[in-house]
Amino acid sequence: MQSGLDTSARYRTIDAARVIATAELLEARIADRFPESGLRRVAVELISLGKDIAREATELEAPIRWLRVMTVATILVGVLIIGFVMTILSFDRIDTGAFDFVQGIEATLNTLLLVGLGMITLTQMEVRVKRRRVFTGLHALRSMIHVIDMHQLTKDPAALSEAFQPSTHSPKRTLSAPELSRYLDYCSEMLSITGKFAALYAQSVNDDVVVRAVNDVESLGSNLSRKIWQKIVMIAEQSGTLRRPG
Repeated sequence: MQSGLDTSARYRTIDAARVIATAELLEARIADRFPESGLRRVAVELISLGKDIAREATELEAPIRWLRVMTVATILVGVLIIGFVMTILSFDRIDTGAFDFVQGIEATLNTLLLVGLGMITLTQMEVRVKRRRVFTGLHALRSMIHVIDMHQLTKDPAALSEAFQPSTHSPKRTLSAPELSRYLDYCSEMLSITGKFAALYAQSVNDDVVVRAVNDVESLGSNLSRKIWQKIVMIAEQSGTLRRPG
């Protein structure tokens, strides 16, 4: 029974090691077909970035102990300050003058407000520190997504047509239809893997801001992947390997 529970839990979380293994397998597949291509070098860099993200995501799951100790210490100091202010003020001696009494109330409220704001700021500081680290990693992933997109940018299915006439500055296109299709498919898979690496952050840091940032990165990769698949469909239609509906 326990084994069944462990299996169920395994499929409810993203296993960073498996994602990295998938990226490594993809790099090997690219090396088999395009050993000297720039896409292979990008795949190698994606593996390295994924390992960095996996390690950092694991670190982000743990609390920042020194920051929590500082927060608790500051809260205790704030409580002591409030207690000290309350002891030196005497609210039952109104005969000292209404003005002094109001000043005492104002000073107490100001102290409570400042201490309260300080406590709120400190309790949110750990989340902010983790957000900053997440945003740094997501920025690297976003850049990687654009690099992948650049590698497929000039892979135009229209160049496979017999009627296509290249211009003087047209890029060299040496890939056959099957090779071009596989190249584009590899690009799409790499974009999907970047989304999984981004999701590791959302899994480690339970924060709405982080989740939205991760969703933005995943959406960027998905949108570019859809454009790539439009090219793959065009290649299939031109080569007659895809039947049109009806």
